[in-house]
Amino acid sequence: MTTTDPITAITAPDPGTPPVTVRREALYFAVRNGKLLLGAGIVAIFLLIGIIGPFLVDRPPMEYVGQPMMPPDGEYWLGTTTFGQDVLAQFVHGVRNAFVVGLLAGGLAALIGMVIGFVAGYRGGLVDEILNMLTNVVLVIPTLAVLLIINAYLGIRSVGMQALFIGLTSWPWVARAIRAQTFSLRSRDFVDLARLSGVRTGKIILREIAPNMSSYLFMTFILLFGSSILIASSLDFIGLGPTDGVSLGVMLNHANQWSALHLGMWWWFVPPGAAITAIVGALYVANVGLDEVFNPKLREL
Repeated sequence: MTTTDPITAITAPDPGTPPVTVRREALYFAVRNGKLLLGAGIVAIFLLIGIIGPFLVDRPPMEYVGQPMMPPDGEYWLGTTTFGQDVLAQFVHGVRNAFVVGLLAGGLAALIGMVIGFVAGYRGGLVDEILNMLTNVVLVIPTLAVLLIINAYLGIRSVGMQALFIGLTSWPWVARAIRAQTFSLRSRDFVDLARLSGVRTGKIILREIAPNMSSYLFMTFILLFGSSILIASSLDFIGLGPTDGVSLGVMLNHANQWSALHLGMWWWFVPPGAAITAIVGALYVANVGLDEVFNPKLREL
């Protein structure tokens, strides 16, 4: 799956500004940014649904608990499927798994991309060439084709395995973005001073370079979080989702497979589709808001 390169959507802060001042200034503008508050609010609502919902809905998501094809009513708030499964139970578990995939896949991709980007950007030379070659190799791997091959050998697929695969294939643009930022920071005076003081490479990256890119890294993780949910939902919809659980994409796949649209069972496919759109859209809106918060040129006073 190809996506628009989000490197240009992130702006790194000025490393010359004291951290305490940056945090106070960012907090001041964050609580006044409508995009950030709207996006964060929508994500928080679905996060609560994913955390609390499975405990409040006591019906198993895949068991046949009611009459087939029942529309929403007082007992089944989102109706039932063609097999009598509770759509609400599937929905809350699907929302939870969406956040699990986003957290695991996005976190793994961020970690790999940051390590490779920091090391390549700071060390340069042969190390940079080797890591850049590795990044380019992973970048051109046909993700869907590889997944189809893996799917042929895996009889049971889990949410964790799906997150692992997405994380291992989503990091190249992160490595490139962080490498470019590290190139610009490694020649700054405070980095040269640390190097002349005998500080080791790892400590220079962790103590001098990474803190000055904290907002950049956080926004990168948000982009990875949203894209991981979208990729997972796409794979689920085409039948490559988890076989031992339920997700929003799997709900859409089943609704399409059993002709929910033709049968007029809107309650089966509208909630998961709306949830995917709302979560991913809210994450990107929040990211735009964060860009306005951290970038003085984009702030709305």
